[in-house]
Amino acid sequence: MCGEPRLLLLDEVASGLNREEKEDLARFLLRLKHSQAMTMVWVEHDVRMVSELADTIAVLDYGKLVASGAPELVLRDPKVRRVFLGEVDEG
Repeated sequence: MCGEPRLLLLDEVASGLNREEKEDLARFLLRLKHSQAMTMVWVEHDVRMVSELADTIAVLDYGKLVASGAPELVLRDPKVRRVFLGEVDEG
């Protein structure tokens, strides 16, 4: 952080953490984001963490973009639910 980066790339930083540790990490990253006016790009599979913290999310399936946008919209997208959450189409 000494070099005052404008962009921080994070890959599965919450992997292996329990819920309390993830909440501590989330608070730290949000403080860092706001105090440094920093953009963060996270690769993360914790849907709860993503939906609560991200301004914008992108869901990929084998490298292809399935959906991107506001978390509340993307996580309701039937393609995302099918690909990422493993739900099947009804009907």
